[in-house]
Amino acid sequence: MSMHADVLPRSGLIDSAANIAAPARARACGVVQGWDPENFAREQIRGLVRRVFFTNSGEPVKQVVFSAAESTTDVRDICLQVGHALALETSAEIAIVSRNSGPERAAVARYPRHSGSAGIKPLSTRLETNLWRVAESALRELCPEPAKDLCWRWALAELRKDFEYAVVQGPAAGLSSESGFLGQLADGIILVLEAHSTRRATARKIKEMLEGTQSRILGTVLSERAFPIPEKIYQRL
Repeated sequence: MSMHADVLPRSGLIDSAANIAAPARARACGVVQGWDPENFAREQIRGLVRRVFFTNSGEPVKQVVFSAAESTTDVRDICLQVGHALALETSAEIAIVSRNSGPERAAVARYPRHSGSAGIKPLSTRLETNLWRVAESALRELCPEPAKDLCWRWALAELRKDFEYAVVQGPAAGLSSESGFLGQLADGIILVLEAHSTRRATARKIKEMLEGTQSRILGTVLSERAFPIPEKIYQRL
């Protein structure tokens, strides 16, 4: 599966459909000699990472939440690719917080509940030298605060101790106010829209909701956009 994504500046969010032009999954119709869709995908993700995490303007960005407008939109793969791309750009420790429970959860049994002294890394699965995946379910089991909002506050604070960067797979913004709360706690939130599915009115409503919670909206990613390339354009590539 070929994936790529780009981030749009906040000024372009929702207001101009023409500006929302960068997909998270590219499917080119036809074969173009010399054009590698996988490489194109990697370059798009790389560009996203550099814009979000390594810009010199504004406040530094270390923790970012990716939240889809709709529950059917795949955010997990985008978070994984962003994490891997970020790991190539820096030697700093990076965490990907996944909403899917997996082998990370079994690690919790080795540590008593409410014993934060062990840190987050023992709950994590190492993906690369400086890249780790942390299951949200594992964080919740270790968290000393049962309330969801307090637990997230604790979890993001603990993540900052063990990791310089965190890429968080947030809940669907269109279904839960939790994404707005996470946007407040993290350094920013990126809204993932799905081409040919997410309605402009829905996206605008979510944008207003996030702004109402004073979340720092870093931009948007458009996913699932097909690229039918006309034969005449093939000849020019």
